[in-house]
Amino acid sequence: MKKQETITLRKDRPEKNLIKILKKHSGRDNTGKITVRHQGKRQKRYYRLIDFKRDKRDMEATVVCFEYDPNRNNKIALVKYKDGEKRYILLPKELKVDDRIIATDQAEIKTGNALKLKNIPLGVMVHNVELYPGNGGQIVRGAGTYGVVVAKEERFVHLKLPSGETRKFLNDCFATIGQLGNLGHKEEIIGRAGRKILMGIRPTVRGTAQDPRSHSHGGGEGKVGEGMHPKTPWGKPARGGKTRKKNKSSNQLIVKRKK
Repeated sequence: MKKQETITLRKDRPEKNLIKILKKHSGRDNTGKITVRHQGKRQKRYYRLIDFKRDKRDMEATVVCFEYDPNRNNKIALVKYKDGEKRYILLPKELKVDDRIIATDQAEIKTGNALKLKNIPLGVMVHNVELYPGNGGQIVRGAGTYGVVVAKEERFVHLKLPSGETRKFLNDCFATIGQLGNLGHKEEIIGRAGRKILMGIRPTVRGTAQDPRSHSHGGGEGKVGEGMHPKTPWGKPARGGKTRKKNKSSNQLIVKRKK
């Protein structure tokens, strides 16, 4: 088991101007039909507005404290800029309270700093990476994840992603230096079914335990196997079929597929 880094989290309420009510739809669309299964009631929670864009450029910010975020598997850090504005960012590993960070085109290669990919040396770990310049970080945002700069060419920088895939990114895309924290997230044990319900996750019933009207694997006397090639509740092949959409523009940027 990976050793959990010990950080002190702030216990009082989050910043009032950086939160908003997070509505719960329990997997239903605007007609009331369930479009995402296994979602249900959960405890009330606020959404923390995270600064994925890091668009307050050329101004230093000081790390004030660390906080728990119920909406993601990583912890977050509250930073305060010189003009008094406060923002939340994802908490990288090894970032400490009172550390100073900055987002600019050419920043020091230090944990928490954000800069353009073309200015990041080979072999450096990054997270919160933009897919398109100015859109804000969209990938490598999960607990313990990081991408590695492995090569550079004319307009692109090659990043090895947590999945093992190597992909091209435009030179001007921003990324933040460092690996994200909370490395032991995957080893966390939920412990009981009631906690799952409070998290908004409803039970998943095996197909073989259902009746034949509800699932292709259902029916039969006693405990029996699937009896066929594995299928979804809607009768489509469940395993082995390709699910990736054919997006030519995206596929052209993939240098090496994930294993």
